[in-house]
Amino acid sequence: MHRVRVVRRTSPIRDDGDVQEVLATTTLRRRARGALSDERLRRTLRRATDRFSLLRGVGQQTLSNWDELRDAGRAVRTRVLADLPRILERLSENVEANGGHVHWATTAQEASSLVVEVARRRGARLAVKSKSMATEEIALNDHLEAAGIEVVETDLGEWIVQLAGETPSHILAPAVHRSREEIAELFGRVAGHAVSELPEDLCAFARRELRERFLRADLGISGVNLAVAETGSIFIVTNEGNGRMVTSLPRTHVAVMGMERVVETWDQLELMLALLPRAASGQDITVYANAMTGPRRAGEVDGPDEFHLVIVDNGRSEILGTELQEILHCIRCGACLNVCPVYRQIGGHAYGGVYSGPVGAVLTPLLDRAPHAPELAQASSLCGACWEACPVRIPLHDLLLALRRREAPSLPRAQRAVWRAWAETWSRPAAYRASVRTARTASRIVPERMAPDAWTDGRSLPRPPSGPGFRERFDRDEL
Repeated sequence: MHRVRVVRRTSPIRDDGDVQEVLATTTLRRRARGALSDERLRRTLRRATDRFSLLRGVGQQTLSNWDELRDAGRAVRTRVLADLPRILERLSENVEANGGHVHWATTAQEASSLVVEVARRRGARLAVKSKSMATEEIALNDHLEAAGIEVVETDLGEWIVQLAGETPSHILAPAVHRSREEIAELFGRVAGHAVSELPEDLCAFARRELRERFLRADLGISGVNLAVAETGSIFIVTNEGNGRMVTSLPRTHVAVMGMERVVETWDQLELMLALLPRAASGQDITVYANAMTGPRRAGEVDGPDEFHLVIVDNGRSEILGTELQEILHCIRCGACLNVCPVYRQIGGHAYGGVYSGPVGAVLTPLLDRAPHAPELAQASSLCGACWEACPVRIPLHDLLLALRRREAPSLPRAQRAVWRAWAETWSRPAAYRASVRTARTASRIVPERMAPDAWTDGRSLPRPPSGPGFRERFDRDEL
């Protein structure tokens, strides 16, 4: 059995330097430029996101009232967040009534420390994990490994990126940026010999490597897709059996949940389960739908002796009641990533954080105080495709504009003056027409290289048509 030392990486940069140091000194523009120059990455992304988008469309066609369900889903998420403290208290009471333990974590550091404390108290030496963005957010693997506890990701995509020393590049498919050839090469390093590139052979290799870990693990760690307050249950959906192995074989199960990932009733959960898999992968329902209510009871043949639920705030309570609250409606389907023209070109690692795509461009600046985080709001064309794809109708383009307004006061005074003048000019028809005529004339005189770098670095400067524009032709009745 092979054990590989894992060094996490959150960037597509592929050099031999200190990755964390590089990340600390790079900008979104530089990371994006690196991704755009990687033809293999762009080809892999295009193939994967096209497929996800196609499957999503097919899945939604199985329901005649898809838009009505989206409206209902948004209404449910709104009601839950409006009454979140009471619903979380009800969840906590019922988890404990079922024999479980509830831990409240204000920060990411506190959440990781709580899990490490449980692991140490139980004498755990090996932890197996199912896919969880919440544990990525709190950097749980790093904290457990620092405490001397081996951590093995058991979702196939997560295991691939763990072996590669990377972080997930997609909410749904962590290794979407890697080709079969690269995965075979990576597995070959673990095996010590060549591994076939056939998908069934890659899966078989992973199964053999991981099965023994399931049997030896002292601690199982999972995320939570949604928790149901009325019964104190947690629910996870997967397309692999690892979720059930992680939550039933080890003697201790710890579930890590963002505080907003809750519904009050099973009826609400049923609605979310109609939306989530169709938006994510086009499936009517995922291969495995797992509901867990407390630890193993007398007479039950499997399940943990102890169950712990860690409820993580990490900045979420500061979002409640603000104009950005709807970002907490997110059910992590990844649909917005698959349709985003920015994500489809640069992938997840270029965002420099745990969450990528449109949802990451909003959520990361709110949860992450890193210097690079606010610039993510600029990683959008504001086309609205993300809003159209979102199963709970989160107006991500509006939230991105709200974040840009927040950052506006920090822009240089001259830049703010230019934008203010532009907005005032284009808000009046006569001034708009005059500016277009001026731009048409100027474009014949001013070389493109003299235009502002912020607009011409990576794109061509638009050139107005040499002849009459649409409005002039309309006025002359030439259309």
